[in-house]
Amino acid sequence: MLTLQAILSSKAKIALLALAATIPMIVGKIDLNVGFGIVLWHILAITLQVEYGFSWEMAVLTVLAISALYGLLNGILVALADIDSFVATLGSGTVLYAIALWHSGGRQIVGDLPDAFIALHHTEIAGIPIVAFYVLIVAVVLWLITEHTPLGRCMYAVGGNPAAARLNGISVNRFTIGAFIASSVLTGFSGVLIAAEQGVGQASVGMDYLLPALVGAFLGSTTIRPGRVNVWGTVVGIAILAIGIAGIQQFGGEFWVEPLFNGATLLLSITLAGYAQRRRLLNQKAVQRSQATPADNNNQTATPP
Repeated sequence: MLTLQAILSSKAKIALLALAATIPMIVGKIDLNVGFGIVLWHILAITLQVEYGFSWEMAVLTVLAISALYGLLNGILVALADIDSFVATLGSGTVLYAIALWHSGGRQIVGDLPDAFIALHHTEIAGIPIVAFYVLIVAVVLWLITEHTPLGRCMYAVGGNPAAARLNGISVNRFTIGAFIASSVLTGFSGVLIAAEQGVGQASVGMDYLLPALVGAFLGSTTIRPGRVNVWGTVVGIAILAIGIAGIQQFGGEFWVEPLFNGATLLLSITLAGYAQRRRLLNQKAVQRSQATPADNNNQTATPP
């Protein structure tokens, strides 16, 4: 049970970041902010309280607001400036990381933090870390939105075929920008949780989360609904990743085995996701052809001699 608690506590932030990465992926984009962003967000959550005297509630709201503006910037770069999402978020993320280094001065930022802020992470409900409930709540909300609302259907339409989505009156730019904003806010919240967990702000924290989060999101597109990015698939992907890493640690794997496992899993998940997507598209085309053939035969039968 202790091992399960440790896994839930340590991997919950990665799960939230993977869900954050899933949102832009639904509209066909990649957001590297899930790694770069939390470097600044967790530092900012601490410095606002320790050095600027913000209450913990105001500090959290400020981080979420700034992260939303950053997501808006990324969305504009991708949707309006027509910059590739990988390049745009890599460039803006590197700038964000530089700001984190400048803001922290390369030092650890420590100070007395309110117990209520620390409790955002270090709380258990029925023996289960509260961060696991955060993941569950976020996953349920995203699942309801993406699978059971017109908003979600439009997002998948944008990700599947932007040109066709435009022809159907869907504002591709609006949904793309909105996806980046939502992803960035969720990343900001993850940064707050990391700050509450560690109680220390330092620029060396953050980038280690990027690869596992992307692995979870890509791996998720091979499960539940193969070939299609989906929320529960991402959750399952993170669970698979967590179990694999826990097994490596249990058997005393060397320090370099975990990044090797993450990298190999990323390559495998991208390969499987591409294969599953191609299979899904081929099946859809086969169904469309089978539906079109009887209609053509009926038209020929109805045509008078």
